[in-house]
Amino acid sequence: MMTLSEMGIDEIIVFCVNDAAVMDAWAKDQGIDEKGIITFMGDPRGELTKALGMEMTHPGPCGKLGAGRCKRFSAFVEDGVIKTFNLAEDVGVGAGEDPAGDDHPEVSCVEKMMKDLEDLL
Repeated sequence: MMTLSEMGIDEIIVFCVNDAAVMDAWAKDQGIDEKGIITFMGDPRGELTKALGMEMTHPGPCGKLGAGRCKRFSAFVEDGVIKTFNLAEDVGVGAGEDPAGDDHPEVSCVEKMMKDLEDLL
């Protein structure tokens, strides 16, 4: 299997509705090298989350996590165009049964994205 760099990926952005201090701490905890291709970014007011239509609104997760959280997803974007998009929400179940994507997070993980990229090549 090719690496992400070999597939032409020059940056991986991990973002969530949090501030920069939390994202920096998370990146440090995960051993993310500042010189690598992974960037952790905060979306403290949820502006990007809302612009992408990815704000979680289901009362179940919102009751536990608070309002304005981001849905679990991955996307491959090339020159501003979304080429592939994976949302881990209600996978294989009825609407509203897994609104946070906890049952099948692998839908939005790197292995699935790498398969998508291989299919695009």
